[in-house]
Amino acid sequence: MDIYRVKWTHGGKERTSVVSYDLPSANDRKTQLEAEGATDIDIVKVKPGE
Repeated sequence: MDIYRVKWTHGGKERTSVVSYDLPSANDRKTQLEAEGATDIDIVKVKPGE
């Protein structure tokens, strides 16, 4: 199974999720972040343990 993290900018500060997501959950999180006003949102594939 592939795992993903979400990176975004909010209030001028770059942030990265501390949890890993499957792709549908990462897309849900991206939608939530967009609604909260975050920008530069990227879903990044990671290896286990990263």
